[in-house]
Amino acid sequence: MISFNLICEHDHTFEAWFRNNADFDAQNERGLVSCPHCASSSVEKALMAPAVSTGKKREQMALAMGEQQKKALAQLKELSKTVRENADYVGDRFAEEARKIHFGETEARGIYGEATSEEAAALMEEGVEFMPLPVFPEEQN
Repeated sequence: MISFNLICEHDHTFEAWFRNNADFDAQNERGLVSCPHCASSSVEKALMAPAVSTGKKREQMALAMGEQQKKALAQLKELSKTVRENADYVGDRFAEEARKIHFGETEARGIYGEATSEEAAALMEEGVEFMPLPVFPEEQN
C-alpha cells in the first residue's frame, strides 16, 4: 500500500492509500477519488518526499499514534485476519471467482485474492460487491 498526499481544485490537502500508483491513476480517471473536505473529484497528487521506513521509525510512529488510531489499526488487523482465516484464497483468480459467486454459478462463500485495477474496475461496473483487504508492513517482511 502507498500513501499519497493529494490536493483538490480548492487547495484542500488530504492523504489517501492505494495499492500502487496505477490504482490511484485508474480510480482518479474514473472520478472515484474525491476530497473529504468538499467532495470535489478534481484531485491530483501533491508534492511528496519519499519516506524510508526503518524499525526505529516504525517504533516512533507507533508512539506518535493516538489511542483511537491504535484501536482502529488493531481492529483493521483483526478484520483482515478473520477474513483470511474464514475465506478461501483464490489467488489471481479473484475476479473470475467473484463473478461466479455474484451470478450464482457457484456456491456463495467468502473469498480473497488478488485483482488488477482493471479487474477491480470491471467488477465494480458489473455490481459485484467486494472490498480490498489492507496489507500491513509487518505482513511484507
